[in-house]
Amino acid sequence: MVKVYDLLTRAKAEAGETVLGTTDLETEACYLLYGILDPGAKGRVLNPGPGHEEIICIVAGLATLIGPDGPQDLRIGEAFYLKGDVVYTLENHQKAPVVYIAAGGHTPGEHHHH
Repeated sequence: MVKVYDLLTRAKAEAGETVLGTTDLETEACYLLYGILDPGAKGRVLNPGPGHEEIICIVAGLATLIGPDGPQDLRIGEAFYLKGDVVYTLENHQKAPVVYIAAGGHTPGEHHHH
């Protein structure tokens, strides 16, 4: 049987975001973030970091992404891509939680940090 990870419980215990990665999977090839943004929450930093790339997808709720080009609303099922040392933030202006996932990996040939 495959090992199942309870990311919802982990995220709640880890200030709203957890990473399924190297420690759990014993590989540095990929990782998955699972995040919950409570109603009214602001400033959840999204920053893959040097040598990393992430595809972030909203799986529940309506979020607002804040970046260099200003705010952008994101609905369930909408995703975006970030690479390297860029900084965006995620906000929740709704009355229900926002849930998002980020599938990440390492940029080939680039040095990365954990």
